[in-house]
Amino acid sequence: MNEKDFELILKTGESFFAEFKEGVDKSLAKEIVAFSNSQGGKIFIGVADNGELKGIRVTNKLKSQVFDTARNCDPPIEIKQSTYKNRILVVEVPEGDKKPYLCSQGFFVRNGSNSQKLSRDEILSFAYTEGKLTFDEQINEDFNYPDDFDKQKFSDYLKEAKLTDINDDKSLLINLGVAKKVKNRILLNNAGVLFFAKNPAKFFITSKVVCAEYQTNDKVNILDRKIYDDGILENIKQAINFVKRRIKIEFEIKTARRKEIPQYPEEAYREVIVNAIMHRDYFDKSSDVMVEVYRNKIVVFNPGGLVKWLKPEEFGTISKTRNPIVASLLSRTIFVEKLGTGINRIRKAMESSNLPAPEFKFYEYSFYVNLFDRTMIKGTGAESQETVEKTVEKTRVKTVVEKFGEKFGENELKVIVLLKQNSKITVLELAGKVGITTRGIEKILQRLKEKSIIKRIGPARGGHWEVKE
Repeated sequence: MNEKDFELILKTGESFFAEFKEGVDKSLAKEIVAFSNSQGGKIFIGVADNGELKGIRVTNKLKSQVFDTARNCDPPIEIKQSTYKNRILVVEVPEGDKKPYLCSQGFFVRNGSNSQKLSRDEILSFAYTEGKLTFDEQINEDFNYPDDFDKQKFSDYLKEAKLTDINDDKSLLINLGVAKKVKNRILLNNAGVLFFAKNPAKFFITSKVVCAEYQTNDKVNILDRKIYDDGILENIKQAINFVKRRIKIEFEIKTARRKEIPQYPEEAYREVIVNAIMHRDYFDKSSDVMVEVYRNKIVVFNPGGLVKWLKPEEFGTISKTRNPIVASLLSRTIFVEKLGTGINRIRKAMESSNLPAPEFKFYEYSFYVNLFDRTMIKGTGAESQETVEKTVEKTRVKTVVEKFGEKFGENELKVIVLLKQNSKITVLELAGKVGITTRGIEKILQRLKEKSIIKRIGPARGGHWEVKE
């Protein structure tokens, strides 16, 4: 590795393809496994997490220790080692062709610039989908560099990521994980196209963000509508500005200086918009990311439910990234402070502004976030949508109890009500709405079937539930 390439990696920092370590410790095995289970990468031993060059004494004993660590993985991983100025050990880990790989600490994959441990269900899913790339990792054969490349968008991104003192575009694109060099050609993956294409719509119909403003809390009288399709970074900025220009501002005058109180805290709707664009399912061509400003609420929708194998009860506690390279790129900007903390920041921002808690709704193929203003707090002249839904649900539960004359637990009653509302609701959707695991839902469904309260009509896919009348 030459000095120019090494300095570039230090400046761009840890990423989906690069990991810094000050020394060799027991965590080395998980980093090797994570790269092999992803797209490969390099581990730089002798470099601190912040990119500071610490240096390490590179000996044959150290190299043998690293080789042994890789060979002790299951299956063994063939790595390459090199040194930089005899102070840094560079461990090159290839993408594995026998995934998934295991070390003594478990199964790991790269998640942005971190290595994330897989749960049992995730391991099963990973084994099933072995060899499949996420949308943003796939090389886009239709993109022609440099003809389709927007140098201004790239320059704007570098400013956001504080990488403006680097002039080698090609090397930087490769180190950021959005390009590969194949036979003297620079090929961009879908993440690179979404960020840096002159015309993203030329390659994807899923690249747009649609923003709308309505006169009331119903989707009836539309006041304004904008469609943004100018790359992920600009789409985020435009969507945030769309909301900022349309929400109300109150003024509090208690001192010589007046205080502006926005209808919603910017941190809350910024996080919601960023998460929608970062985590949307770009394979799903059925709809766009939607940002809707109503009189007393903001609704943000993105195609794609919870990331596969993220349990409903785990929502907001751990991070599962559908688009790891998109997430890695955004994590370098001011729009993502730290991967996996966005949901809690939304909740805290709303709580700090004395506003109702944000409402998260996820289904099999869609995800909604509702932000409500002060008028939607019970007792201020209007009840929140959540309060209304709870009232309706209580009425339905009462009706169900009267009809069946049975004594059910609270969760069983909720399941019956939800099945009556939507006979085609999935187990995953039931788990999200009831707030328990899918296994718990399956046990409830089995009990209700045994009592002849419900009946399954048709196959698991395409069938529906019938509730006893």
